[in-house]
Order: sequence, then C-alpha cells, then structure tokens
Amino acid sequence: MAKKNKTVSADSLPLVAIDLGSHYVRAMAAQRVAGDVMHILGVEQSHKFASVEQGIVTQTSNTGYIISEILKLLANRIGVKELPTAFVSMGGRSMQIVEVKGKRDQVRKKEISQALLDDIEAECKQKIEAHNQGVCVLGLTPIYYILDGVEQDQVPLPTQRATLIEAHYTAFVAREEVASRVNKSFDQAGKAIEASFVRQEALLSAFTAEDGERILTDGCAVLDLGAQTTTLSVYKGTEYLFTKVVPQGGYHITRVIEDQGISFAYAEKLKCQYGYAGAEWVERNFRITIPSTLPEMGTIVVTGEELANLIQLKLEEIINPLMVELNKYRERITRLYITGGASMLKGIGEFLQQKTPIRVMYGSHEHLLDSNTDEQYYEPTYSALVGTLLLGSDYRDAHPGQKVKSPKIQQVIEGIFVDLFREPQS
Repeated sequence: MAKKNKTVSADSLPLVAIDLGSHYVRAMAAQRVAGDVMHILGVEQSHKFASVEQGIVTQTSNTGYIISEILKLLANRIGVKELPTAFVSMGGRSMQIVEVKGKRDQVRKKEISQALLDDIEAECKQKIEAHNQGVCVLGLTPIYYILDGVEQDQVPLPTQRATLIEAHYTAFVAREEVASRVNKSFDQAGKAIEASFVRQEALLSAFTAEDGERILTDGCAVLDLGAQTTTLSVYKGTEYLFTKVVPQGGYHITRVIEDQGISFAYAEKLKCQYGYAGAEWVERNFRITIPSTLPEMGTIVVTGEELANLIQLKLEEIINPLMVELNKYRERITRLYITGGASMLKGIGEFLQQKTPIRVMYGSHEHLLDSNTDEQYYEPTYSALVGTLLLGSDYRDAHPGQKVKSPKIQQVIEGIFVDLFREPQS
C-alpha cells in the first residue's frame, strides 16, 4: 500500500546530503552549529548495485531502493524517526557550461525579494531548456547582477531597492535524462529533493568558504579525481571559465594493475596501500609476492617501482589533456585544489606540480567542521558532501519556512527486482 504524502517544515530537519558516486551512494547528516561550521551526525553508504556510472544514474529503481535504504539507516544512526528529504549534488560526463541572463522591470524602485530572484533564475532555466531539445539545466550559479545600471558581484539583499534588475548566470547543462533519472530515483524512494546543486559548485564552496575574498581576485581551479571520472573546473571570481570531464579515474588505474594477472581486490589494495604516482616518489623499493589469476604463473612478484610505473602511465593518459587546458589559464588563477578519492594516491601532488606552474594544494573542508568531528570525515572523499551541506544550509537561509512534501513510495517495491536483471540504460 502506498504511503500518503506528508508535508513537513524543512527547517525542522537535519541537513542531509546525498552523493551519487561511481560505485556507491553515500548520505551524510549534519547540524549547523555556528556560522558555516557544521557538526557531522553520521554517514551511511551502499555498494549493493552498480546503478550509477560516471556520475549518471543508469538504473533508477535500484538507485531508488539504495536511497531509501541508506536514509533509513542514517535516520536510525542519528536517532530520528525519518529523513524524508535531502540535498543532492549532480554532475556527470556530459555536463557543459553556458552563460545566460534574465531581466525584470519592477516599474518603480522597490525591494528585491528572494521570490523575484528565484523567478528570474527559473526563467533562465526555462529559456535554455526551451531552445535546446533534450537538454536540462543542473544548476545556475550567479556571475553578477546589474541594479539600475550599477554592477555588483554579490546577490542583492532584501534591503536593496531597484527598478531594473539584470542577473547573469553560469548554467551547468547536461542531457535531460541525467536530472530526470535522479528525480525518478528519489520518487521511487519516497523521498524529496529539497534542492539540487552542481558537484563543482559544492566542491568550490567547501574549499573557499574560509578564503572567499581572495578567490574573488586570484581565481582557482579544482581537479576532482574520482573513481570513474576526473573533472577539471576553472574559476575566476564568481565566473566559471572552463570545465572538462574525462571518463576515467581511480577505478581505471586499478584495472591497469589487474591486467598484470592480479585480482581486482588485490590490485585495489596495492594501489591504495603501496601505490605512488611515479617511481621517483617511492620511498622504499619493496617486493611483494601475491597470488596470480593466471594458473600457469602461480604467484607474481611486484616491486614498488614497477607498481608506480604502471600507475604513472595511466595517470599521464588521464591527466595530461587536462593539464594542457589548465595551463591556458595560468596567468588568471593562482592555485589548483585537488580532491576526490584518487587524490589520496601518494605523490599525486608532486606529480601534478611538475605539470603546471600553478600552485597545487590539497582541497580541505576542515574549516567547516567543528572540533568534535570524527577525523575520518576530513578525508577528501567527503568534500563534495560537506560542500553540498553548506549550500543546503545557505538555501534554507534564503527560503525560511519552506515546506517539503514527500512523494509516495508506491513504485519502489514494484520496480526494484525488475531492474536488477536489466542491462544499464545508455
């Protein structure tokens, strides 16, 4: 039997973010304790089904089941009855950026309400989607505003007054099914998306919240080293200059090691525990004997330098095209933040620094977490989630008292076992 729709006040709920990763779906709950500082309440994740590939949902029923499951587990972990809603960050290999603007004439000078700004943003979204068949807007980020002919970077405050308002945005666009599959997955889970954001925006927010003024003048780039995708985004002030997604990541490095006649599990362990981004950073040239997947070989001996050389060859293939693009902006930006699970590979910072004059730094969201936070949550694999929570907190500030209606959960039981045996959708 389907559950009835329930309406709740978003302000009464913990902040919850969901990250649809390459091999997992992960959820994080938090409370804001002061300013932008948050306390992490808990994290849950699932690897049950291969339902998300390169940041794109391929099997909506499976993903809906996983979302329902991990939010139930997370609710139990943090001691609440239910988590009916979440913020979600989206991206994927097909994403591109375009610029768009919207205008409003208020006839006379009066306050600039949040509802007016939301209306301009919605109009810009509709404009792009109406003129580009099969395209959806994943998110809009303001570049600047013009109020009665005066330009400003900041979002207009409710106390500001103007007759003519012009808003300029960077729009992140992708194939229509990218967003529709995420929305369908949440519907089938019986959960609501409180708001969605672009993954690049979440990461940038996490890394620059402490140093935002400097970023406005210096500019930066973010290299997100994921399992199945590697994404470079370049920013100058509030403007997105460039973004490119390569459909390879840490998973493909593991596959190269596996091809030497090693099981995937052993290959992943070798990469994470003993792998370096190049032989020159290997601290000790160890020798490890491990079982081979090839019966005629019995065992394989792997040295630290051999492993590093394998990793470096694949890294060069993934990273070099992105570094060519990054260096086109070397006069306009001052730093490159690296993040994602593959950024934990030893020597990766030094490897990247050899390829660019731009200062390479590990992206950190430490300044957004309170002193009682478990140290595991400082790892870069959580940066996108923390950034999504920060954007979600800002969203609630801009939309106080918003009501959230949970969809019916009717389809999650009907469809889940059917999709398990289907080929992933293209």
